[in-house]
Amino acid sequence: METKRLAAVKVNIKDILNSHFVKKEGLEPSYALTDFGLKVSKAKIVGSVVDKFASEDGNYSTITINDDTGNIRVKAFKEDVSILDNVDIGDLVIVVGKIRQYAEEIYVIPSFVRKVDDPNVFLLHKLEALKNFKEHKAVFDIINSQKDGFADLGELKNYMLKEYMIDEERLESVLEVLALGDKKVEKDYKPLIIEKIKELDEGKGVELAKLTEELDIPIEALSDAINELLEEGICYEPFPGLIKLA
Repeated sequence: METKRLAAVKVNIKDILNSHFVKKEGLEPSYALTDFGLKVSKAKIVGSVVDKFASEDGNYSTITINDDTGNIRVKAFKEDVSILDNVDIGDLVIVVGKIRQYAEEIYVIPSFVRKVDDPNVFLLHKLEALKNFKEHKAVFDIINSQKDGFADLGELKNYMLKEYMIDEERLESVLEVLALGDKKVEKDYKPLIIEKIKELDEGKGVELAKLTEELDIPIEALSDAINELLEEGICYEPFPGLIKLA
């Protein structure tokens, strides 16, 4: 089955940072879902490089981009690290890449990075990103203003398709945001727990009480995440009250 080529969406960094990250399995692309219903699997951002890091073994490199609305890291791994070789702190760059999330950090895996000398490129990008934002926000406001008049989002969808003829894909993205409501997408705390166990374990495992003390995670969420790690075989309990990586 041929996969659909992803189009890069022109965005400001803050739109990505304030989004809900939705992880998909298999060939279906994961995406950042903004608060106004814009899905971004692949983003185009323009900004200045404010930080750069490269590992000693050459298998990992990052740059941090600022566009006056926020900072985001661009990460390259293994054979792809060369894409960042010719970029330095202070450079104005165009970055195109897929949105990813790990340990609560949203970042970009780049497929294209290019330095630019003309500051008008930055200004034009900001205007285009703002236009994109306003168009999607206008659709969101229309749909959101109608939702209280319907028993469920399915009825709202049918009404909006019939009366407003809104693009169905855009409509479904907005409905996905509305379904979230004020509730935050459930966070995956497991990567944070794994890193903390690595840090604290001196050989015999880590006391659960110590883990609770060290991590700023709600007790119920921490308990659920630890149970998942145990069920998945990533961790085990060598003794009651202790947890250790398998």
